[in-house]
Amino acid sequence: MKLLIALALSCAPVAALAQTVAADTPGKLASGVQYVQPKDWTASKQGPALVFTSPESDLRIVVAEIGAAVDAADAAAKAWAVVRPGAVPTQRTSTAAPPADGWDERVSFAYETLPTERAARSASALRKGSAWTVLIVDGSAGTAAKRSAAMSVIAQGLRPAGFQKENFAGKTAHQLTPERVKLLTDFVEASRQELEVPGIGFALIDDGKVLWQGGFGVRALGSPEKVDEHTKFMIASNTKGMTTLLLSTIADEGKLRWDEKVVDLYPAFRLGNDEVTKSVLVKHLICACTGLPRKDFSFILADKGQPAADTFAQLAATMPTSKFGDLFQYNNQLASAAGYVGGHILYPKMEFGAAYDRAMEEKVFKPLGMKDSSFDYAEGMAGNWAAPHGLDIDGKVTLMSNDFNWAPYPYRPAGAAFSTTADMVRYVQLELGKGMLDGKRVVSETNLLARREKGVQVGPDSWYGMGLFQRDASGVQVVTHGGTLLGYHSTWFALPESGVGLVILTNSDPGASMLAPTLRRLLEILYDGQPEAARDITAAATRIKAQASAKRERLTYPGDAAVLAGLAGHYSDPSVGQITVSEKNGQKWIKAGFVEGPIATRKNADGSMSIVSVGPGNIGVEALVGTKDGKRTLNINDGQQTQYLYVED
Repeated sequence: MKLLIALALSCAPVAALAQTVAADTPGKLASGVQYVQPKDWTASKQGPALVFTSPESDLRIVVAEIGAAVDAADAAAKAWAVVRPGAVPTQRTSTAAPPADGWDERVSFAYETLPTERAARSASALRKGSAWTVLIVDGSAGTAAKRSAAMSVIAQGLRPAGFQKENFAGKTAHQLTPERVKLLTDFVEASRQELEVPGIGFALIDDGKVLWQGGFGVRALGSPEKVDEHTKFMIASNTKGMTTLLLSTIADEGKLRWDEKVVDLYPAFRLGNDEVTKSVLVKHLICACTGLPRKDFSFILADKGQPAADTFAQLAATMPTSKFGDLFQYNNQLASAAGYVGGHILYPKMEFGAAYDRAMEEKVFKPLGMKDSSFDYAEGMAGNWAAPHGLDIDGKVTLMSNDFNWAPYPYRPAGAAFSTTADMVRYVQLELGKGMLDGKRVVSETNLLARREKGVQVGPDSWYGMGLFQRDASGVQVVTHGGTLLGYHSTWFALPESGVGLVILTNSDPGASMLAPTLRRLLEILYDGQPEAARDITAAATRIKAQASAKRERLTYPGDAAVLAGLAGHYSDPSVGQITVSEKNGQKWIKAGFVEGPIATRKNADGSMSIVSVGPGNIGVEALVGTKDGKRTLNINDGQQTQYLYVED
């Protein structure tokens, strides 16, 4: 890879320690700072730094003990001088985080990269007393995405000398009295206001009973209509666990087995080549362990109206980039296939989407009493529903259209359902009841629990099963899954040992930042944990504003007139779809699949120019402006392994 060549030229020679381990292995630096070396990564020394190199050899994570420094920026600069002598990267942003995990100060840095590099480049400066330790990430963005679990192992394993994690294992949870419930609901409302989230649906369960359910805020900015437990939100990837619940009911009927070959259930199924195809079992469709990279741009940039069968067409043209069971790689098309295969088993003569919709209604929504849950967008966006919100170019929370969120509809088993707090409560109650709900058996305990068995590692204390995550949160088992679409972020948590569960649905992109702190606040209330959740919310609010400001500073808006004037009106990439550039309300406007909005421009460090869609929301497109064979082009990089080259028609 070009990036690997660049790294080799810019890095000092590395001492030949080259020790590779077969399992995550803890260790200590000379100062006593604790680290964890991930399995299959090679450790070596480079001066005062410990270097972990990925199996692909194109990604390095460096732990450098700096000692005294003027501040975090100085510490990071000194670390880069060791790693890249004479080639320290240009800083783009810095973000402070509150003290945590034994560190007195934590600051993260992002650095400029060229659009053609496809590079991951960052640093975290951590201070204990007067001594700084710096963690550097430098290398291939594609490998960083592929090796995200190992990167989490390193980042979360880096702790000061003598530090011990808080541990609630073996402790008895407090009863959730009305006073304790109020502590949690007050936190949710305060967090909503601090993060400027318009509306939230929230519920709390204990011992199978709903202690609190309802809403905070409004369904849409500018509207007086309040959120309640029956307000519909899009729940995105929370659909995955419901899809595996569908498969569990089909397994109960003896119509599939988790270890059955997919081609035996649906002979037309293909993945990559024949050898890989024959290896795919039902459980592999939804385990995020099959080695398929994330390819969301293939449907985000696609034209509207793709059939459900496109799921199988995309999979047939995709090869895994790692071995089955080796790495956590989250692929929506494969999860989509799981649902469509399930629907096909029950209704083989129906179109895939229609079969899946019917199967979910009859096997999941109706039996659980989820009366307002649906894949019908017209129904979901009617009546009592929460509209999506995102940040505009200046960082202000803004009401958005829901047009973008049609993108996952052809792949809806992976994440395109509407649901409510009241309905999600029923789902979480079933999880806590191990398949029992209202005193009745809905699904066997065996097949329900099979979904949450620890599968591929996601991080040092997190694993993915089949459409569900299992976490060890300070010694407490947590079963969960989240969901993200444009303007919608949601999650639920089930704590099987205490019988406690909660649901939180939000209608704004900043809402994503309150999900993890809400679990933390629950643990604080249940187990007298150290107060961290509120400070995490405050830090998140500060970070969101800083990142929005930094992004805005790099953009020219309205865009550079010469660049905009040089754009073609229509481009196409035969592998994915069309891009149109037009005039709207006196400004240039881009439409690339489901992404659309006004155009800003950005001058890159190498002098090249990119155009950037600046419609509200956290999902957009950046395209490098260029030419090929005398025709104008736009090049979009998905950050992993795929580039989409649009050529003017």
